[in-house]
Amino acid sequence: MSTRIYTADAFTHKPFGGNPAAICPLEGPADEAWMQAVAAEMNLSETAFLWQEDDAFRLRWFTPAVEVDLCGHATLAASHVLWSEGLTEAPVLSFETRSGRLTAERGEGGMIWLDFPSKPLQLAPPPPELERSLGGVRAIYTGKNRMDWLLELPTAQQVRELQPDFRMLARVKARGLIVTAEGDEPGVDFVSRFFAPAAGIDEDPVTGSAHCALGPFWGKRLNKTELTGYQCSKRGGTVRIRLEGDRVKLGGECVTVVRGELTA
Repeated sequence: MSTRIYTADAFTHKPFGGNPAAICPLEGPADEAWMQAVAAEMNLSETAFLWQEDDAFRLRWFTPAVEVDLCGHATLAASHVLWSEGLTEAPVLSFETRSGRLTAERGEGGMIWLDFPSKPLQLAPPPPELERSLGGVRAIYTGKNRMDWLLELPTAQQVRELQPDFRMLARVKARGLIVTAEGDEPGVDFVSRFFAPAAGIDEDPVTGSAHCALGPFWGKRLNKTELTGYQCSKRGGTVRIRLEGDRVKLGGECVTVVRGELTA
């Protein structure tokens, strides 16, 4: 029996921008090794698998190499596929995940808003491998949460030009590295990039879950509860942020680019 699968570009309003995710709606739970094999076959930063469970969808995310605890762009893409393909009529979607219950709600103009947990940072000295991976670039702030390291660089241009040593960075014990700086263009509060070679992703195009740390970090710095971040990877993407206590609302658009089926 064939299984439907889609590719959708998240945090963008146009095809071939933002961050692509593969979305695989299922009738029920699937073998974990099969899901990991499908994710490796799709070879995108994330492949999401979901199926209905009572009043929510069970949602799991896999990189080509490992299962992860939290993923924003694949959750956005999964919500978009459920609505755009007519797989649900619910105005608000609930997902049971390894990070607890998450929700998605339709906004105006094609915007989708995700309700995610805040992931605040704690000031921490960087490990030697992390410093060496940056090739001499010096951070003005270094912090860490349960998932990632975050380094603030002096300028947005340094973030755009950064070329980490991925082999060295893969030795750091964390999901990945967020680098960020205050925005230098109108309408952009901050820029960022995200690197996760240990999880099989040298650079992720747009990382919703990283904004669970970036939002609180820049909200405090800029004294704002609503922000706009631009992840300045090659594909690039815009993430809207609303800070609401210990939750972070992430807003973005999504575009379906592939509809197909798995035959294995």
